[in-house]
Amino acid sequence: MNTVWGRCLLLLVAFAGFVPAFEPAQAQTPQMSAASTVSPRRMVRPLPTEQEKMNAWTVGLAAGLLEGAPLRLGAEMARVVDDGPNLHVLPIVTRGATENLNSLLYLRGIDTAIINSDALDEYKAQMPQIRRKVTYVLNLFPSELHVFVRPEIQSLQDLAGKKVNFNTLGTAAAYSGPLIFSRLGINAENTFIPHQVAIEQMRKGEMAAVVFITSKPVDAFVRGRFEPGFKFLPVQYDSKFEDYYLPAVLEAGEYPGLIKAGERVSTIAVPTALVAFNWAPQTNRHERVARFVDLLFSRIEKLQGPGFDAKWKSINLAATVPGLDRFSAAQEWLDRKGQTQRAAR
Repeated sequence: MNTVWGRCLLLLVAFAGFVPAFEPAQAQTPQMSAASTVSPRRMVRPLPTEQEKMNAWTVGLAAGLLEGAPLRLGAEMARVVDDGPNLHVLPIVTRGATENLNSLLYLRGIDTAIINSDALDEYKAQMPQIRRKVTYVLNLFPSELHVFVRPEIQSLQDLAGKKVNFNTLGTAAAYSGPLIFSRLGINAENTFIPHQVAIEQMRKGEMAAVVFITSKPVDAFVRGRFEPGFKFLPVQYDSKFEDYYLPAVLEAGEYPGLIKAGERVSTIAVPTALVAFNWAPQTNRHERVARFVDLLFSRIEKLQGPGFDAKWKSINLAATVPGLDRFSAAQEWLDRKGQTQRAAR
C-alpha cells in the first residue's frame, strides 16, 4: 500500500508541476489571446521584405587597404552610384588589392573587386578557367613600376644577390615586384619592410634598391632629397610582359630632381582594374552588377568633376584590361553609346 500510495503521490506532484504552465493560457480572455498572437506578427512581418529589398540591390566591392587609393576610389564610386533602395554599393576594407581576387572568387557577398591585373597569374595553373569566372568593368589606373637604386647600381643585372625592398606584404609592390623580377631573370635578396625604412637604409648603403608599384608621381621621390647618382633604372616592355602589363614612362616633369630635363625612363605599368564575378545572365547577382555598371558609366562625368580623386579624369571607359574579357553589361553600355571604337589608354 505504501508503495502504491507513494507512486500516486509522485504522479500528483509531477502533474501539479505542469499546471502553472497551463493556467495563464486558460486565464487569458479571447481579446488578450488575439493581441498576443497578432501583434508580434504585425511587427515582424515587414522585416523579411525589407531585408530582401536591401539585399536584392546591394553590391559588395572588395576594395583594399584602409590607406590605399583603391579603397578611396571604391568609396567615391559608392557615393556616386547610390540609388537608395535601388542600388547600394558596399566598399569593403581588405588585406589589399593583391588578395581581392581571392575575395571575389570565394568570399560570400562579394560581386566586384579592385585588383592588379597580374594577380591572375597566380591562378593560371590551379584554375585554368579563371577568365570565364572573372570579367573586367573598368581599367581604373596604371600603377607604374619604379626601380630606384643607389649610385653604384648601373643596370638591373647589378641587383642580382643584392638587397631589394618590395614594401610590406599585401601591397602591390610586394606581390607584383618579385613576379616582375622573376620574369626579368633577376634573383635579388628580397625584403618586405616599409619603404620609408628601406630608403633610409639605402642612404647608408645597406639596401641596393627599392621597388615601388603605384601611380606616379610618388611623393617620396618628389619631396625626397637624394645624393647625386641615385636614379630610376629603365625596364623595357617586351613580349614577356604582354599578358598583364602595359608600357609606361617616368618623365622629368614628374621627378625633376631625379630625371634630367627632356629625358624619359622606360618602365612598365600594372593595370589596376575594377572586375566583376561573371554571374550567369538573368540571375539576381548578374542584374545587380549590371545596374551598378549602368549607373557608374552614366555618372562617370560626376566622378571626373571637382571633389573626387584626380585619377578619375584620366579614366577611359573603353580602355581594355590585359588578360580579361569585359563584363557583358559594360560592353552593351559602350555599344549603345557608340564608344567601343574609342582608343584605349
